Amino acid sequence: MEYPDFKLKFDKSGESLLPHRAPFLFVDKLISADETGALGEYTFTFEKNEFFKGHFPDFPVVPGVVLVEAMSQVAGAAVVARGVLGPTAAFAFAAIEAARFRRPVRPGDKLVTVARIVKERVPLGIYEVEGYVDGELAATARVKCMISNGRK
Repeated sequence: MEYPDFKLKFDKSGESLLPHRAPFLFVDKLISADETGALGEYTFTFEKNEFFKGHFPDFPVVPGVVLVEAMSQVAGAAVVARGVLGPTAAFAFAAIEAARFRRPVRPGDKLVTVARIVKERVPLGIYEVEGYVDGELAATARVKCMISNGRK
């Protein structure tokens, strides 16, 4: 699988771009972004992700809601990295539409997210997100997020 090549190259951690912290930070690295979209990645592990202990413990899988959150966090990290709203940009779900889960994501899997910008204008960002594991499509969604210049 060849991923889109967005113009601006980054090697920034999610922690340096997002207000989220463990255990609810799901961006290890923002790879690239531009005015059309972003590329990022996150590896799910037993050490970082406590939910594996209780979410089908005999066959642990990442919950769908966590996959959508992880993919959406890539879009949020790109908003900050691109300087769209400044370093204190706030990002929150307004809607999740057409989420589809095509294969399980398991401990040790690296989720590579492609986020495409449909619309991005304060106070609303709309993104088409796709998550891949080993080049295979694992999940997709259309997310609408409230975006603002600062956290209150």
